[in-house]
Amino acid sequence: MIDVQAKLVRGSVFLAGELLECILTFSNTAHHNASSTACENLAWASAQIHCQFHASESAVVLPPPPTTGLDVQAENETVFVPNRGERGQCILSTPPKILFCDLRLDEGESKTYIYSEIIPSDAVASFRGQAVKYAYKLTIGCQRVNSPIKLLRVPFRVLVFPGLQDYRSPGDRESVAPANPFLDEEGDEEGCKRDNNLLEVATELIMEATAQRSPSTFNITSPWGKVGKFSIGRTVYRLGEDVVGAFDFSNCTVPCLHLTVLLQSEEIVSEACRRHTGQAPFVTTHAHHNEACVHTLSTHAMLPLPLQATPSFSNETVALKWRLHFQFIVASEPKEVPSFDMDEHESRVWHSPEMVEADTLSWDLPITVLPSNPLQAGTVCQLPTFTSISI
Repeated sequence: MIDVQAKLVRGSVFLAGELLECILTFSNTAHHNASSTACENLAWASAQIHCQFHASESAVVLPPPPTTGLDVQAENETVFVPNRGERGQCILSTPPKILFCDLRLDEGESKTYIYSEIIPSDAVASFRGQAVKYAYKLTIGCQRVNSPIKLLRVPFRVLVFPGLQDYRSPGDRESVAPANPFLDEEGDEEGCKRDNNLLEVATELIMEATAQRSPSTFNITSPWGKVGKFSIGRTVYRLGEDVVGAFDFSNCTVPCLHLTVLLQSEEIVSEACRRHTGQAPFVTTHAHHNEACVHTLSTHAMLPLPLQATPSFSNETVALKWRLHFQFIVASEPKEVPSFDMDEHESRVWHSPEMVEADTLSWDLPITVLPSNPLQAGTVCQLPTFTSISI
């Protein structure tokens, strides 16, 4: 029996354009048996990255996938098809790399290989939505002689920073020379340096885009008068940050009785792919703030952006947008705030009115969400970095 183990070197979260490295170990774990040989053989092993796309039939209409002959090959168990048995369409795949041919392992012997591949810079972000899903996997296929292929899949997450590839220096660009299908470039220092440079550039661009700027102030009004003001320092954030805003209800003519702020993402299917005309976006709430604010002069809301969420993105099928959704319950007519003479010794008790004519105001403020450093996002990622099979 041969155990195959796969371990991602740096975790399970990567930026598009980064180098993915995986340590693959093949071990002969057969116990000594006098009636049989302890030597084990594998004919070959290969590895490949692919992205699987799945769409909800109730919400998305897609053109039929192009016929490439892959489906015919998938029926043949001696052909390496990384996405065999997976739902949906394979929309991205890297060239397969051969790890070895004709591997012989004696009892207790192990062989280790390092698979490395650059995630395409034009890759779509990993996303698990209500209408569509994009899932990335590294698939390792191996086969004994005259036996079906066994597949080992390692899931990972891809974050996308729009335009990142445009900031790469010419020295960091991939070589145009033909690639060697055999892994003879283990521990390539130049690839490691390129990977570090990409992370540094991405971090710098994200910090610059999310830097504090002059606050923006919005007036909140109703048909009956002024309700208050809302101020926010910026409208561009990265995953893991807190979205903070302040409310000012002083000098208002219409009292706000209650406020709700929701941090939401909108999954919008493009018109060409919608199942139904006028189909509404799929809305997901990630954080919320509720507060009763009768006679409140000022307050604030703090809404955390989850590290495991998907940043803003858009393609020909779907767009993911972020927003702050506000709901204000306000009095339908101006109300006077009772005033008391604090110098009086006589105690007084104020009772709130039993009935107040109220109305609800709604407002959406679009924001942009960028990815965080993949090392930070990896601290909360639940995808395994280590998987194994026995063949």
